[in-house]
Amino acid sequence: MPVKFYKYQAQGNDYIVVDPKDLKTELSTEQIITICHPHYGIGSDGLLVGPYNSDRGDFGLRLFNPDGGEFEKSGNGLCIFSRYLRDQQLVTENEFTIDTPGGLVQARVHEDGRAVTIAMGQVSFDSEKIPVEGPQREVLNEILIIDGQDYRYCAATIGNPHCVVLLNEISPELARRIGPIFETAPRFPNRTNVQFLEVLDRNNIRIEIWERGVGYTLASGSSSCAAAAVANRLGYCDRQITVHCAGGDIKIKIAADFIITMTGAVTNICSGELAAEIFDF
Repeated sequence: MPVKFYKYQAQGNDYIVVDPKDLKTELSTEQIITICHPHYGIGSDGLLVGPYNSDRGDFGLRLFNPDGGEFEKSGNGLCIFSRYLRDQQLVTENEFTIDTPGGLVQARVHEDGRAVTIAMGQVSFDSEKIPVEGPQREVLNEILIIDGQDYRYCAATIGNPHCVVLLNEISPELARRIGPIFETAPRFPNRTNVQFLEVLDRNNIRIEIWERGVGYTLASGSSSCAAAAVANRLGYCDRQITVHCAGGDIKIKIAADFIITMTGAVTNICSGELAAEIFDF
């Protein structure tokens, strides 16, 4: 049977939303890969399946990468899912909570529906929480040597793992070349998202992103949170930071104890039906 889908993008980071009520059975890894494939499916940076009933929040959400693997949290994915809930008139209040595998978040859809603010939770640099191999520590200003060159990085988690590489100049080419090496480095047992960070001034940073299970990505909300937190933790930036991604800008506010709020734009792309012909549901 056909299955309805909804596609949105946030700063060029695009996700497909499917309601589990429209599925006969849980999607397989192969089916998720097909849906996200740019030639055999619709094409996207990931799949959002929800809402589910949740004991912790107003709505439950599951998130999947294009390789079919489930992951913990996505800032842009949460913005998109929040816009979807509003568009489907499933929320009557501007503020509500979403339960993800990476923790509970609070969402607020702005009046016009074109921008969403997510209280993403607390960033931690603790090696055991991220996780990063080795003794327990804050993972700050450590070194990974690649092709004889030292790369200085910090690691963090905001419900999913991040590695922020600090450089004077960044580029998409660098992210594509070095990102996979960081993602799969043995010191990151769950693999990691990678951000290449260039500090512009006290309130602006630029990042290029290699996303775990996705590849080079135009934007990422959780990556923006992690990079901004690192820039603040190292003393390079203040508590209000605009993160300039290749696909657009994300506004970050850092409260006490590195509790992060992000605001980003969301655009409705299209909706339709997944034909049963592409695979058997």
